[in-house]
Amino acid sequence: MAEINDDMDRTRATTAAKAAYEDGTKVAETSLKVTSPFRLGLALNHAVFYYEVMNAPTEAVRIGRKAFEDAVREIDNLGEEGAKESALVMQLLRDNITLWTSDPS
Repeated sequence: MAEINDDMDRTRATTAAKAAYEDGTKVAETSLKVTSPFRLGLALNHAVFYYEVMNAPTEAVRIGRKAFEDAVREIDNLGEEGAKESALVMQLLRDNITLWTSDPS
């Protein structure tokens, strides 16, 4: 809704989405391992939200980089199957960070 509405509806939807991402991140940080594909996916979506909806690339990169770097430190402690699933989301995080930090706009 935050991406397609204008004016007050967009502001309300953006505020609600931001709060939901912040709440979800708090829960994920206390309940899920840094290598959890669910936690990584939440971080990916949260970062994309900041980049595309909030127009805050610095914050998007910070969120994405933190999730990626935290997971990199722990990825070797996962079994092969768990590492594959997490690695897929980590690759998406890395691709977005690379894109966002090389984007001249």
